[in-house]
Amino acid sequence: MLLLLGGFLILMLLGVPVAIAMAVSSLLYILVSGVTPDVTLAQRMIAGVESFPLLAVPFFILAGNLMNIAGVTGRIYKFAVALVGWMRGGLGHVNIIGSVIFSGMSGTAIADAAGLGTIEIKAMKDHGYSTEFSVGVTAASATLGPIIPPSLPFVIYGMMANVSIGALFLGGVIPGVVLTLFMMATVTYFAHKNKWGSDTPFSWPQLGSAGLEIAIVLAFPLAIWLMVLAGMSTNMAVVIGLGTLLAIDWYFDFSAVMALMAPVILIGGMTLGWFTPTEAAVAAVIWSLFLGLVRYRTMTFQTVAKATFDTIETTASVLFIVTAASIFAWLLTVSQAAQMLSDWMLSITHNKWVFLALANILILFVGCFIDTTAAITILVPILLPIVLKLGIDPIHFGLIMTLNLMIGLLHPPLGMVLFVLARVAKLSVERTTVAILPWLVPLLLALIAITYIPDLTLWLPKYMGLSK
Repeated sequence: MLLLLGGFLILMLLGVPVAIAMAVSSLLYILVSGVTPDVTLAQRMIAGVESFPLLAVPFFILAGNLMNIAGVTGRIYKFAVALVGWMRGGLGHVNIIGSVIFSGMSGTAIADAAGLGTIEIKAMKDHGYSTEFSVGVTAASATLGPIIPPSLPFVIYGMMANVSIGALFLGGVIPGVVLTLFMMATVTYFAHKNKWGSDTPFSWPQLGSAGLEIAIVLAFPLAIWLMVLAGMSTNMAVVIGLGTLLAIDWYFDFSAVMALMAPVILIGGMTLGWFTPTEAAVAAVIWSLFLGLVRYRTMTFQTVAKATFDTIETTASVLFIVTAASIFAWLLTVSQAAQMLSDWMLSITHNKWVFLALANILILFVGCFIDTTAAITILVPILLPIVLKLGIDPIHFGLIMTLNLMIGLLHPPLGMVLFVLARVAKLSVERTTVAILPWLVPLLLALIAITYIPDLTLWLPKYMGLSK
C-alpha cells in the first residue's frame, strides 16, 4: 500500500501528469509486489472504459463544442441580459443566468468558463466592472456546469458507483437552483456595497419577450406529454411539437428559443424516459448541428471538423485518466488500502453527519490537487462502502462529491477553471486566485446546505420515480 500511494504522491510532486503518475505507480506496485501478473495492468485499464454510460462523454463534449461555434453562446448572453440585466449589478446576474442555461448543454465547468467566460468578462469590463469581480463571478458560475444536468462528472460517478445517471441528473436540479440563488445574493450584496446600478434600462416589452421565450420552451415538453396522454404516439407527438416550435421561431425570429431547447431536450427527454443519457447526448449533438448548419447558419464544415478534433483530444484525455485511475483504484482495493482507509474513517466516527463533514474536507483537499475524473475514480471505491454502511444515499453523496470537486477547480495548484480564466482575463494566477476567494463563501454555504439537507437532492428523483 505504501509503495502504491507513496509512488503516486512522489510522481505528483515531481510534476508528472496525474494519469501517468497513477499508471506508473500501479505498474511499479505490480512488478515489486507480484500481487498479480503485469498483463493485468492492460486488462484492467481496458476494462475501465468498457462501459456503456461512458459513451455519453464524447457526445456531451462534442455538443458543448458545437454550441460554442453555432453562435448559441452569444444568443444565450443576449437573452440573459433581457431577463436580468435591469437588476442592480445587472451583468453579474447575467453572468450567472447565462451559466445556468449553458450548463444545460455543456456538462463541464471548463467549457462554461471558456465558452461564455470570454463574452462575459469582456462585457463586464466594458461596463466598468473591475477585472477581479468579473473573473470571480465567472469562476463561481462556471461550477454550475456539472451540477445542473447534463454533467460529465455525474456520468463518471454513476458508472463507478453503479447508480442511475438519470437520477443523478435530476438530483442536480434543485441544488443547481440553490447555488444560483446564493450566487445572485452575493452579486446583490456587492451591488449594494459598491452602489452599482443596473446595466440595461428596465423594459416591460423586453422582459415580456424573454418571459415569452421561456414559456414557449417550457410548453414544448408539456404539449408532448399531453398529446401522449391523449393517445398519440410519442414519435408523432415529438414531430408535431418540433414542427410547431420551428414554425413559431421562424415566424417571430426569437433570439434564444432554439438555443434554450437544448437543455429541455436533454433534461426533459431523460426525465420523460425518451432517452438514456447517451441517447440524450447524441440528441444534443444533432440539435447543435441543426442550429449551426440550418437555423443560424454559423457553422461551416471546417468549424465542425475543428470541433470534432477538439472533442477527440478532450475525450482521449478524459478516457486516459479513467483507464489509469481504474487500475489504481482496483489496486487500492486488492492491496486492502481502500479497506484500511475505510476502517480508519469508521474508527473516527459512525455518525453519518460527522462522516459527511470529514468527507467534505477530504474531497475538497483532493480536488485541489487531482483532476475531477481521476478524483472520482479513486475516491468512490474508498468512500462508497462507508456511505452505504452509514445509510447515506449514493445519489446524495454524488452531488456532494461533485460540488466539492468543482470548488477544487477554482484553487491552485491544479484548478483548471482558475487557469482558463487567468488566460481569458489576462490576469496572473495569483490575482485570479484572490479574485475568486470571496466567491468561496456562497459556494461553501451551498455545499453545507446540500450536505445536510438531503431532500434538496433526493426529492426530485424520488418524485419522478428514479430513486427510492
